[in-house]
Amino acid sequence: MTGRPGVDVPDHRCRTGLDRAGRGLDRNPGVVVRDVELTSRGWHVLRRTTFDYRRRDGRWETQQRETYDRGNGAVVLPYDAERGKVLLTRQFRYPAYVNDHPDGMLIEAAAGLLDADDPVTAIRREAAEELGVTLGPLTLVLDAYMSPGSVTERLHFFAAPYTPADRTGTGGGLEEDGEDIEVLEIALTEALAMTRDGRISDGKTIMLLQWAALDGPFAGGGQW
Repeated sequence: MTGRPGVDVPDHRCRTGLDRAGRGLDRNPGVVVRDVELTSRGWHVLRRTTFDYRRRDGRWETQQRETYDRGNGAVVLPYDAERGKVLLTRQFRYPAYVNDHPDGMLIEAAAGLLDADDPVTAIRREAAEELGVTLGPLTLVLDAYMSPGSVTERLHFFAAPYTPADRTGTGGGLEEDGEDIEVLEIALTEALAMTRDGRISDGKTIMLLQWAALDGPFAGGGQW
């Protein structure tokens, strides 16, 4: 009998046991996981989970949910408070393009998946690759589930100071990963205006820019 890739035998990314995620969870006594089905095992993983759920009125019912597991990630907003600038990226995002974005070219804060790294190591790596900047001390702003109805990812939000001298590389991302990233240095005032008129429509970026203006390095400056 042939094994099932990703379940009994390694798949193309040398993974097994992909159907085990969620089995045995007992942190919520009102949720009992019954079955986990692996429905897709591309670069990331799609699962269909069947579980019993106890409603607020005490009745139990059986539900199914599909979850997309792409791992956890990190995002950073480098800022130069003295010059009033932030570093952002612009790159093509097909999912946005196919869902009514005019050209799919999104302006974003630099971000990436953790892979096997901790969040701090991962975001320093992404900042060097995408922005060509060596980050100063990192501030953990918050952690958030960005699309909890279907995506398991937890995103770690960071901010970090930089100066022109810290821009030690060219950025642009990794060509072997299909990345073609433009680095943008923008005044915070302009970036905030772009969130209002739709030129910046990426959720994680809007959150970090508003934090910077309201609670972060630019807070209290009425000009922002």
